Amino acid sequence: MWIHVRTMDGKRSEQIDGISKLTKIEDIREIVEDKFGVIQKAQRLFFRGKQLENGYKLFDYDVCLNDIIQLVERKPILAEVPENSSEKTGQTLSDTDSGIESIDPNLKANNSNKPNAEESSSNLCSLYKINDLVDAQDTDTGAWFEAKIKTIQQKKASAIDSSNKENTEINDMTILYCVQFDDYEDEERQLEINQIRPRARKLLEWNDINIEDKVMVNYNMDKHNQRGFWYDGIVLQKKIRRNKSKELVVRLLLGPGKELEPCTIVFVEEIFVIEKPGFESGPVLPDVKRKTEKEPDCGHCNDNPRRKCKECGCNVCGEKKDFDKTLLCDECNLPFHTFCLDPPLDSLPEEDDWFCPLCRHDNSKIIEAGERLKENKKKSKMKSSTSETQRDWGKGMACVGRSKICTIVPSNHVGPIPGVPVGTLWKFRVQVSEAGVHRPHVSGIHGKESEGAFSIVLAGGYEDDEDNGDEFTYTGSGGRDLSGNKRTAEQSCDQVLTKSNMAIARTCHVKVDAKNGAESSDWKKSRPIRVVRNYKGAKHSEYAPEEGNRYDGLYKVVKYWPDKGKSGFIVWRYLFRRDDPEPSPWTKSGKKRSKTLGITMQYPDGYLENQAQKNANEDSSTKRKRSDVESPKKSSKKAKIMSYQIDGNIKKLIMKDIKNKLLWEEGLQSAKDGQQKFFEKLQDLFACVCCQDLVFQPITTTCNHNMCKGCLQRSFKAEVYSCPVCRFELGSGYSLDVNDGLREILVHLLPGYENGR
Repeated sequence: MWIHVRTMDGKRSEQIDGISKLTKIEDIREIVEDKFGVIQKAQRLFFRGKQLENGYKLFDYDVCLNDIIQLVERKPILAEVPENSSEKTGQTLSDTDSGIESIDPNLKANNSNKPNAEESSSNLCSLYKINDLVDAQDTDTGAWFEAKIKTIQQKKASAIDSSNKENTEINDMTILYCVQFDDYEDEERQLEINQIRPRARKLLEWNDINIEDKVMVNYNMDKHNQRGFWYDGIVLQKKIRRNKSKELVVRLLLGPGKELEPCTIVFVEEIFVIEKPGFESGPVLPDVKRKTEKEPDCGHCNDNPRRKCKECGCNVCGEKKDFDKTLLCDECNLPFHTFCLDPPLDSLPEEDDWFCPLCRHDNSKIIEAGERLKENKKKSKMKSSTSETQRDWGKGMACVGRSKICTIVPSNHVGPIPGVPVGTLWKFRVQVSEAGVHRPHVSGIHGKESEGAFSIVLAGGYEDDEDNGDEFTYTGSGGRDLSGNKRTAEQSCDQVLTKSNMAIARTCHVKVDAKNGAESSDWKKSRPIRVVRNYKGAKHSEYAPEEGNRYDGLYKVVKYWPDKGKSGFIVWRYLFRRDDPEPSPWTKSGKKRSKTLGITMQYPDGYLENQAQKNANEDSSTKRKRSDVESPKKSSKKAKIMSYQIDGNIKKLIMKDIKNKLLWEEGLQSAKDGQQKFFEKLQDLFACVCCQDLVFQPITTTCNHNMCKGCLQRSFKAEVYSCPVCRFELGSGYSLDVNDGLREILVHLLPGYENGR
């Protein structure tokens, strides 16, 4: 199979082919080093939020065909120190690697022989001492936070004096203060002298505030009437209104060259004086923490004990009682009564982490920050993980996994798939699964014992199969020893009418007989089953395609019976007969129809490019021996493709959908390229930007974008009231009305698509 590796900025992407699911991460790193020139130690590889670690395989991270792995190159934080710097300064190797040297915080520059730059840095060091309480600035937001100095360090960097002919070195000394934030005890940062200052402790009275004064104020960037972070600001306006409310307007200083104005300050009683560097400038004030306003714990009910609330009370009943029987979900942080759950719990669970039914997940797949990948219990029991065979089973296309799932119809859909005409061709079985025609990757029967069968594949796996085109005899499954991760084996025991064998029998219009079988008196009333023929069936049938897999339409079971097979064991056999209005693809009329519809072999994304790259790397002799099946056949004469005819009633509905007029014009234009192109374009034009599927219960916004109602509701629940496509502000009171016209059109064009959602 093949995957893609892309840099985090998206500027460069490379395809890696010739790998399998069992390829080790170390091998991927070697390939990345060759293609990107990034050494392995500097590589950080990410896939779906997980960092790929050595010692694992692509299979452990569920990396599939055409998936994208992101590459981040580690960059050194500080400039490297010359090799001989350790001899001059007497530092250890670890100190010279980082360019930082710990110094005595109480050191003063008494040695006049030191360079001026070093002397001034030592003087700076005397301004603050370890455990001093300071305000530290966050360079990203420009806000100031209360912090404490933990350590003081000295950074050295060498530079060359261009004015000196002898190129003498000048030591540029920089003092770094490692501070710990009071409200974020786990976070420490190294800051320079201009990013810290003595902690603000003195409140300014209203009368002491003057225009153009530089003060410290509290401001919330998102919700201006609520408490936020502390910023420096220049006073622009100051006035008292008739209702005696005070108004203060400032220009916020967010850092060098960054300002924000005008900003109205709500908490005018909490304006602080900005302290000057150096505690010796005035009396030392007592250690006080800046005042914070107590807000209600729950903004939905304002902590009203008599009001039902699903945020601070039980998320099911809303009652604020029985707290000793209340569980808090570790994912959504919502409370649930044990007796309100479905099913209810008799007692509190013993495990430390508990998740509500909506947030419950497989703990074996979740890793915390800094943890190694956890072993998946399901994967650890697979034969592929425990077998000692040297065979690399991960190279097969059936192992790469689906890159998309058919949501147009549900998995138990009976009948044809909308937009998939008879004669449609796919290179690999995994594509047939993605199209929804036959869901299993390997199994030849898709069905359930209780519901019946939905589709089968004729791949020549059983010697008892007989194929006559519009009628064939199919052999059931089972009776073979497939232990040791074997895909197929010889018949070793009798088959029984259970599981998938029973699923096929249930589709026959006759009472089920698990002993002797049965025959329908009116086979046309049997339930239809989709049939796919695989090129491997050519050893038993002349109706199999030359390449890949082909959808041959709907068949129905006429009868089924137990019989002694060629292996000497009992097998269950089924007589299928074709009952589809579309002509068979091997007939003259069927071939003509396939040409007019423009049906060609469908390849996975990147497959043709991958084959072209392989051909380019091969020598000329290998190219001559290579079969032309590996690349698409080019016809000298271009076949005329029949345009897709849309029903008149559907056209009337399309004309009424004025909001999507431009999209429908583009979609109808693609109908000239045939049915297949039209349905591909339809799913592309009306795909929800959130879930990337065809819109379900579509909502057409004011800005003429379509998305699922459920997706937009989740966005609103997260208090994001803008269009997910163009960020047009919709407002919290926006009405989520379904576009019934668009919904009706999609149901007519893709019958049953809503059942798949």
